[in-house]
Amino acid sequence: MPKRRPTLRAQWLGKMLKELREQNGLKLTDTAEYLQRSFSAISKFESGALPVREPEVLALMDLYGVEGEQQRASLLRLSKEISRTGWWEKYSSEIADWFIDYMWLESRADRIRTFDITPVNGLVQTAAYAEALFRAANPHDSSAQIERGVELRMSRQAILEGENAVQLDIVMEEAALQRMVGGREVMKDQLRHLLACSERPNIGIRVVPFEAGALASPNGGFMLITMEDPFPLIAYSVSPAGGFYLESEEARHLAALYDRSQEMSLSPEDSVAFIAALERNL
Repeated sequence: MPKRRPTLRAQWLGKMLKELREQNGLKLTDTAEYLQRSFSAISKFESGALPVREPEVLALMDLYGVEGEQQRASLLRLSKEISRTGWWEKYSSEIADWFIDYMWLESRADRIRTFDITPVNGLVQTAAYAEALFRAANPHDSSAQIERGVELRMSRQAILEGENAVQLDIVMEEAALQRMVGGREVMKDQLRHLLACSERPNIGIRVVPFEAGALASPNGGFMLITMEDPFPLIAYSVSPAGGFYLESEEARHLAALYDRSQEMSLSPEDSVAFIAALERNL
């Protein structure tokens, strides 16, 4: 089995610990001596390649003079997240590392904002629509593999339910609604599902019609994931080479693109009417 790369959350904690060490003018060897660990181990802590245990985080906070209750609580919470597993672990041998990171992000999100060109976002897909997408993208997969993929996608939608349901705001380009995925009946049912989703208080759907002109984000769709402290705003996008994540200025740049895309879109009420008209005409 191939070795898994450091998780996103381990990299975050390592980056924070490195910044604290450098702010205190300490070298890797100083920290290694204090923890009675090797130079290599401390380096791996800071890169995220070696998970930092909670007792070590406590010791490092003392060494680095972290006294604020909020900062200490944030670092400890992040150290606990490193070993956190979820329902998605049973799929870990079948999916890429970067997507495991993404599902963890989804599970921790307070709010998800998406800009989708095509297809319809996975969090609001029907099973039949998802199956048609999987069969088109993976023509050599067995029926069991396709079924497994659909099962995973449907399971992800649980974050939209319950007392702590994620706030999901979708801006979708008209192309996502016009592309006939799976045939007339599958597409008609998908449009009906979008209309039902739009009635839920934690889901907002807006459409950018073709007549709005050139897109604010012509190079593809993306997601913005907002979580509680200490996690930063994360932008996530998928390319043929896999998923990638952006933070800081790059994430804020995509947030600005999202806002401009939303300004180009129809109002929530007009978007619902637009989708309903497409459904009637199928």
